[in-house]
Amino acid sequence: MTAAAARTISVVQGIDDAQLGDPTPCDKFQVRDLLNHLFQVVVNFQALATRTPADFATTPDALVGDWRSRFATETETLAKAWSDPATLAGVSPGMGLPQEAVAGLVLLDLTVHGWDLAQATGQPYTPDPDAVAAMHPLAEKMAPQARQMGVFATPTDAAPDATLFDRLLSLTGRKPEPTP
Repeated sequence: MTAAAARTISVVQGIDDAQLGDPTPCDKFQVRDLLNHLFQVVVNFQALATRTPADFATTPDALVGDWRSRFATETETLAKAWSDPATLAGVSPGMGLPQEAVAGLVLLDLTVHGWDLAQATGQPYTPDPDAVAAMHPLAEKMAPQARQMGVFATPTDAAPDATLFDRLLSLTGRKPEPTP
């Protein structure tokens, strides 16, 4: 999670305020919306690591003040919260899933939305290969439910020689393309 977080932090720090209204590959979000969603995920999944209730009902505007540094701090706190192997034991009372799956979900959000933001803002993005390998089986398993809930879009076709990350992006409904 630490390696995946570092890659997304780098992308977030490279976003210019003038890009906040730009579209992203995640159809329902502009850059601002996706950043606020990612802030919400990062903060709430810190709570889920400690089996504390999380509030996903509202998405506050987190893009005030020095939001880039705050995102880095919150994301580093998230990675630290999940670094204790004990956090992976048992079932999440807030999500009703094994804690290991909950950790996989936040890893998926950090990685895929890191790519979304990089694509939207013209930045390079190379995911952590170990993170992609760890989350791909979970994404495949959760895909039908994620589509039903509107979290994943209809899958796109991946090239026969696609990387594991490109196949993951296709699974979530994105069209893997090089950053402009």
